[in-house]
Amino acid sequence: MKKAFLKLATAAAVVASLGLAAPALAQNSAVTNAILSQKSGQLDKALVSINEAINNDKTKDKAKTWFTRGEIYNQLIDPSTAALYTKFTKDMQPGEPLQKAVESYNKALQLDGPTGEFGKQVPDRLKNLYGQAFNAGVASFNAKDYDKAISSYKLASQINPQDTTAVLYGAYALDAKQDYAGAKASYTQLLGMGYKSPTVYNRLLAIAQQQNDAAATQQVLQQAIKAYPNDKNFLTQELNMYISTGRGKEAIDKIKHAIEVDPNNSNLYGVLGSVYDQNKQPELAVEAFKKAVELDPKNFDAQFNLGIYNFNQAATYYTKASKLDLKTYQLKGRPLEAQGKKYFEASVPYFEKALEVQPNDAGSLSALQKVYYRLGRTADSKRMEDRLQALKK
Repeated sequence: MKKAFLKLATAAAVVASLGLAAPALAQNSAVTNAILSQKSGQLDKALVSINEAINNDKTKDKAKTWFTRGEIYNQLIDPSTAALYTKFTKDMQPGEPLQKAVESYNKALQLDGPTGEFGKQVPDRLKNLYGQAFNAGVASFNAKDYDKAISSYKLASQINPQDTTAVLYGAYALDAKQDYAGAKASYTQLLGMGYKSPTVYNRLLAIAQQQNDAAATQQVLQQAIKAYPNDKNFLTQELNMYISTGRGKEAIDKIKHAIEVDPNNSNLYGVLGSVYDQNKQPELAVEAFKKAVELDPKNFDAQFNLGIYNFNQAATYYTKASKLDLKTYQLKGRPLEAQGKKYFEASVPYFEKALEVQPNDAGSLSALQKVYYRLGRTADSKRMEDRLQALKK
């Protein structure tokens, strides 16, 4: 009896021992089964096994569990094998396998640390997944599926938060989708990350102008010029802003700085001449316009404005003569008209060149018609009149 009791006690102890060990062994085998199923290409079974493991208290906080999960999802989307496993991903959301792979690897790194057996493998895995996410974004963008592109670029940015490329391309996708609020946020994020380029500032300016936000336009422009003090485009936009708001005197110094940066820019001299003209400084305006046509004879505005200057000077002399009484006119009138005629003659080459640059410009045709008439060139005046009439038909 005593011997039989000992056998029963021993058996009970063994059962108890096995009973206590069974759950842990079962769950450890779930991870092992997941690995074996993955290696044999049975990823559906691998997913079932690894999901059992991550839902069990004994294995859910093990780095090996999460790393294995990452490996399974990674294999589902590996470009070299993804075509074999589409049947396993067809019921998943777009981008879900990649996102879960990233999530799993990050969890493994968190649990294992950067020097652990699994943690030290994570950076290379994430680098590869970043490339897949980014390339998926490019493919979606090229296919004009901007929502998918934006989602892929966001995931790439989450994988590598210090990377600016994914944020930039995401901004482009938001821009293409015409989600200007989102694009503005992404471009602003880039500046906050220390990324600077004229393109980013130009897009922020375009968005602010499209939204008719004058304050934002001015703020971005100031930031752009601070970052790129010699950028011709930003300087020109600043000039236009000053001119359009009637701050011509302030604009002159800005234009002069722009000319220092780009001394052979005919348009800048033309703008300077216009600002001088607005500020009633005709002599300086003429000097600037002449420099503009010297640099570029095809600068229409500068040629036309020089013609107008001489035309107005001529008109001033003729007007003075017309207001004289007969006796005074006989003494001073003809000299005044002679002086006026010189200015009419001086205006001709400028108007003719302007018309050569823009053959259908009504302003040049009209001015020449009047000048030719004043100079007694009636046939030329009639020719200009005919061309004007033809434009109206």
